[in-house]
Amino acid sequence: MAGKSYICCSCGFKVDLQPDEAPCQILKGWFVITRFQDKEHIGRYSFCSLNCLRDWAEKEIPPIPDVFLESLDEEEKKK
Repeated sequence: MAGKSYICCSCGFKVDLQPDEAPCQILKGWFVITRFQDKEHIGRYSFCSLNCLRDWAEKEIPPIPDVFLESLDEEEKKK
């Protein structure tokens, strides 16, 4: 009987868990995030390192609009 596989959502690194192994031993140092998307959808994301989690999170955050960033430059020039 095959065990469960965990794949890093950022880099694709894969770890296979055997049926007799505890996830806490094999996934030591990993981050597992649960994301409630709406009342019927829950996403679960696994990351092999903090760097992979950071890279994924940065992609999930919408960028700051250029208009806003340019207005900050204008305010700085007025001083």
